[in-house]
Amino acid sequence: MNVPLWLWVTTVLVIVSLICVDFVIVARNPRKPSTREAALWVSFYALLAVAFGAALAFTAGAEHSIAFYTGWVVEYSLSIDNLFILILIIGSFQVPPEHQQRVLLIGIGLALFFRALFIVAGAAAVEAYVGVFYLFGAILLVTAIKLLVSADHDVAHAEYRENALVRTVRRVLPTTDRYHGARLTVLLGGRRHLTPMLLVIIAIGMADIVFALDSIPAIFGITQEPYLVFTANAFALMGLRQLYFLIGSLLTRLVYLNKGLALILCYIGVTLILHAIEHTTDLPVSSPPELVSLGVVVSLLLLVTVASLVASRNHRQRESVSGSEAR
Repeated sequence: MNVPLWLWVTTVLVIVSLICVDFVIVARNPRKPSTREAALWVSFYALLAVAFGAALAFTAGAEHSIAFYTGWVVEYSLSIDNLFILILIIGSFQVPPEHQQRVLLIGIGLALFFRALFIVAGAAAVEAYVGVFYLFGAILLVTAIKLLVSADHDVAHAEYRENALVRTVRRVLPTTDRYHGARLTVLLGGRRHLTPMLLVIIAIGMADIVFALDSIPAIFGITQEPYLVFTANAFALMGLRQLYFLIGSLLTRLVYLNKGLALILCYIGVTLILHAIEHTTDLPVSSPPELVSLGVVVSLLLLVTVASLVASRNHRQRESVSGSEAR
């Protein structure tokens, strides 16, 4: 896929402009969005991604369009899982409601920046030696195993553990436990103190790096085209702020999300290893085509969603019966 420089520049400018517009909207009206408003914005960004994929089909061919859609769906599902961590971080730092959107937008900007760095590094590594897919595949398989053995999401009882960088900053530099609007630092008693706003941004930035370590190998298992890798990640991140307010309270109902993502990452990990074997050995193996991968990913996500909702409904019914019997 030969992408001219002008198209790269235009794409980046459009994506950055959309994020800036989002930031301006939040700055002027920092209130928590309504469910209807959040749903409209999420739908808008989803339709934008669908339109982009359709444009790819006409200009670059169906193969690249399918690869984009598959990558976008995978990255979007990973972003939903990442929302659980963001909820824990924002809750742990007790970010005031009027500042949560600003924190989320900064987190999205950092995520896009870190992923762009990882994409450049990943593309260079793939160009230098195709055997790097063995490493990418191993990373995804290890992540899949961790997800399979991890506990199901429980926002109500889970706790966020501060990473080493945040703990070090607290220990070395003067900090305050009080928020002072959206300020990152404040002068108290003649000394400059860091506010919780800066600490929560650091925490989310570190989480973004960890997220990128999983998401970038996953997308390279679907396509090795840097342009498709970048745009799939960008479209998956856009609308994440609104998605946080739309489904944040519903994450506890997606009880099998971890298991579904584990199966998806396992599939992509095996695909990466097969791709590496195909290009580094004479063994008669090949990775599955993009259309098959899209079907597998979408089918697993639908299965996980339906199974989760059914399990959650049955659990609520059992609790209702138990409560009635207790009375």
